[in-house]
Amino acid sequence: MKLLSVAIPCYNSEAYMEHCIRSLLTGGDEVEILIVDDGSTKDRTAEIADEYEKRYPGICRAIHQENGGHGEAVNAGLRNATGVFFKVVDSDDWVNEEAYQKVLETLRRFVYRGEALDMLVTNFVYEKEGARRKKVMKYHTAFPKDCVFGWKDVKFFMIGQYILMHSVIYRTQLLKECGLELPKHTFYVDNIFVYQPLPHVKNMYYLDVNFYRYFIGRTDQSVNESVMIGRIDQQLRVTRLMLGYYDATKISNPKLRHYMIQYLEIMMTVCSVLAIKSGTAENLAKKKELWNELKKQNFPLWMRLRWGFLGQGCNLPGKGGRELLILGYKITQKFYGFN
Repeated sequence: MKLLSVAIPCYNSEAYMEHCIRSLLTGGDEVEILIVDDGSTKDRTAEIADEYEKRYPGICRAIHQENGGHGEAVNAGLRNATGVFFKVVDSDDWVNEEAYQKVLETLRRFVYRGEALDMLVTNFVYEKEGARRKKVMKYHTAFPKDCVFGWKDVKFFMIGQYILMHSVIYRTQLLKECGLELPKHTFYVDNIFVYQPLPHVKNMYYLDVNFYRYFIGRTDQSVNESVMIGRIDQQLRVTRLMLGYYDATKISNPKLRHYMIQYLEIMMTVCSVLAIKSGTAENLAKKKELWNELKKQNFPLWMRLRWGFLGQGCNLPGKGGRELLILGYKITQKFYGFN
């Protein structure tokens, strides 16, 4: 039995994928490493995946598919996963070996004691190129440490502090049962990966270790700000999909409801900031359209988001209002270290 399945979506990743794979190999036979070659054509990604499958049979598996984008690569990993738990590690990222062993020890304890666990949360580190001090996303204020807890036990999420794909490990069967399927040829679907399963999560555990190392700094990365502005339509699509999965205002558990709404608030803010930073009338019109669509489709949610702290900031009038929002964004960006 595999304790953990790790999917590595790879697209022309020859330059860095081996570092990622090697960091995961330290997990040994309990881990299944699914190297998903998403139709790479420009380098040796496919050959490297096959080489690792040959060198580490029973641990590494090479999965080849036509190009479907990051989401479809995650889908392929999930379809092929046999581990009790499922994790995604992007090919330019890696994991810390010491924290990795603690993660496996924790998962092992739940499996062999027959105890239920739907989601394990760990810290992640922004490995920002050129930064002397690495920012760490921790969850001390939000979650109890080293114990099983439910949504009623969740504490306080600070602005900018929310669960990302980098920090979460889900129970594999939960993802399959909730029908998670990420859209093809769409960027920023990692938000859907986290958001859609959350109402199905009952038992959680926060392990306070700096496990995931999230590399940011390449000019062609999807999270590079200029790239995100160029792909604002993708961000808008993901946000619309997330708004449609649930009526977050009607979720019965108050802590879960609050967090789901807060997550949507962040997504609306990101779209608004990108539109404003682009400086184009076309993107400002798209921002306005998104807010108007939400108002028509779900007025109570629109009221909550539009007149919340971030919603008011996103809709300050005039050029001065937009400049004030960007200033606040830059301060938050510097504090949290995101791209």
